[in-house]
Amino acid sequence: MDFREATDGLCTKVDHEDVARALGVSLQTIRQARLQPDTKSHRSPPGGWRDAVIRLAEEKVSHYRQLIEELRTSDDNRQ
Repeated sequence: MDFREATDGLCTKVDHEDVARALGVSLQTIRQARLQPDTKSHRSPPGGWRDAVIRLAEEKVSHYRQLIEELRTSDDNRQ
């Protein structure tokens, strides 16, 4: 694994679109649910949001564990 691959793997992110996709709702629904509750456009979070966020976080943890392992075992780890 070279420097570019390693830093690309490190810098991957979860964004609002990923959350919307995991919940099967629109990006706008996520944005509205994130508004302050006293805002006119605020909407309640979609059902199952906790499980979806947990699942996305677990995927990220797995991703980083794999990245760490690849870096530790890579032939290029001396550079």
